[in-house]
Amino acid sequence: MNKKANTALFVLGATVFNLVIMALLFFVPLILLSLIFGERLAGVFGVLSIVLFFAALVGSFFVYGFVMKKVSARVDMDKYFEPIFKRRK
Repeated sequence: MNKKANTALFVLGATVFNLVIMALLFFVPLILLSLIFGERLAGVFGVLSIVLFFAALVGSFFVYGFVMKKVSARVDMDKYFEPIFKRRK
């Protein structure tokens, strides 16, 4: 495969990875809290959902950043991937 195809597949895979991490960080705590507190969550469920959504968004950003630092330390990105944004002369 060429660099452009590698870049496209990497961006697609990274997006799917980020969405999966975000979904896990949203649904796992939501399910655990609903199992622990049950009916007592009914009054604050809307607010809790919004807070968990933003926490999952921030958490997935940090997890993605950490994983990308580890991957870029082990893999020479310039060798396999085309730059997404090219510098103008």
